[in-house]
Formats: sequence, C-alpha cells, structure tokens
Amino acid sequence: MIPNQLKDKFTFVLFLLLFLVLSPTAQAKHLVIFGDSLSAAYGMDLEQGWAHLLAEAIKDTHTVSNASISGETSSGGRARLPITLAELKPDLILIELGANDGLQGLPINAMRENLDEMISMAKEANVQIALAGISLPASYGPRYIDKFRATFRELSEIHNLPFIDFYREEFFIEPDFIQEDGLHPTAKTQPLVKEIILKFLNANKLLE
Repeated sequence: MIPNQLKDKFTFVLFLLLFLVLSPTAQAKHLVIFGDSLSAAYGMDLEQGWAHLLAEAIKDTHTVSNASISGETSSGGRARLPITLAELKPDLILIELGANDGLQGLPINAMRENLDEMISMAKEANVQIALAGISLPASYGPRYIDKFRATFRELSEIHNLPFIDFYREEFFIEPDFIQEDGLHPTAKTQPLVKEIILKFLNANKLLE
C-alpha cells in the first residue's frame, strides 16, 4: 500500500511532468542572413555589424548565421544558396540581395528571376523566408529606381512572404549615419538596424 501522502506527491509530480511536456514552448530557430555588404558589416569589424548584434540579442533562444558576402549579386547568391541551405540547415532565412545588381545597372528582370529562384529553393527545403527590399542612389533616375524597388515588394506579395524595406531615408539625413561612400550605414547606425530587424521578426512572429 502507498501512503496517501506519498501518493499525492507522486500524482503532483506526474501532473507537473505532463504539463511541461504538453505545454507549448517557443521553438528554437536557426536564422541565416543571406545578403551582401549591407549585412556583412562592410567598413567595420564584424562584431559591430547589425547581424552580430542581432545574434547577441537573441542568443538565449535562437542562433544566427551570417552568410552575407560584400559585393554579392543576385546571380552569385542564386549559385551559392544550395550549398548554404545544405550546410547551415536554417529554419528561417532573410534574403537581402539585389543592391549590387542595381549599382551595376544589371537587368532588373534577371535580378527578379534570381530572387524568385532563391525563394523557390528555400521553399523546397522547407525553410521560412523573409525578403528585404533595397533602394539605389538618386543618380540612377526615378524610372529605374521605382521599378527596382517594386520588384522586391511584388515578389513578397506573389510568394506571400514577410517583407521589410531595408532602405531608411532618415539614415541619409542624420550626420554620421552613412559612410563616406554614400551607401553603407556606419557602425553608429548598426544598433538601429538591429532593432528594426528584430522588431520586424517579432511583429511577423518569425521567431516563434
């Protein structure tokens, strides 16, 4: 015979174990940032870049791999994405590519095709996808810039993807927010970019 007091303790422990097993918990995720110099901490130490700051901010619950390469075009990203998916096995990927296509004046339709194929690759690998939009300097003209920027949003709508506009006009107004090349955010701006990205991820429940 089990004493009632011991039986009550056993019942409580069993209930607690069942509660812990059956209760929903946040799923740890592996996020891969797949971009170019805007995400690769261009012009500064890697530890100063927004990707590293984001990794530090969520390290207790999630992991982040920065697979960004300065100078990368959409065609380069398309070529290396299969290896990245196979080696890093992400749960979530943030695609931030296309700026160098625009800066080099490459055909927007080709960039669109490359991005579309990368999205399809990630989908086939059962990876969640978020897409970042980018802009270009005013010297490229409104017609080219408008078509360029619209491409990212259109792809996000077609594929029903969370979308974030990576371009922030206010960064170009504030002093010391953009490097001397007129393109890349400074180390001073990186914590702000990290907060923008983290807010976006949480708002779209991508880290749940």
